[in-house]
Amino acid sequence: QVQLVESGGGLVQAGGSLRLSCAASGRTFSTYYMAWFRQAPGKEREFVAAINWSGGSTLYGDSVKGRFTISIENAKNTLYLQMTSLKSEDTAVYYCAASRLLVGIGTGSAYGYWGQGTQVTVSS
Repeated sequence: QVQLVESGGGLVQAGGSLRLSCAASGRTFSTYYMAWFRQAPGKEREFVAAINWSGGSTLYGDSVKGRFTISIENAKNTLYLQMTSLKSEDTAVYYCAASRLLVGIGTGSAYGYWGQGTQVTVSS
């Protein structure tokens, strides 16, 4: 079992920055990839970014490339998402997820463990 707890969400103005954190506990040694997804009201869940446990491989969704950076601090078992140049369309609940698979990391079905989510609201 892997437990995930997100933090760092909040209200920010357009153009601003925010950093999300996700603390992982439990059988983290069995985790191959960790990721961030988001879901806005009335919309489907969207892939944001993924990173392997060693931090050497990353993948980003098209809508956040060049603005968001995913990183991982193994010593603290913590995943981060640094968000810059935020737009109103980035408003959503952001979820941390962990996968024990090596394929399909851009899809939600690859992730068996999820956090409770943290709200990010960008005001225009």
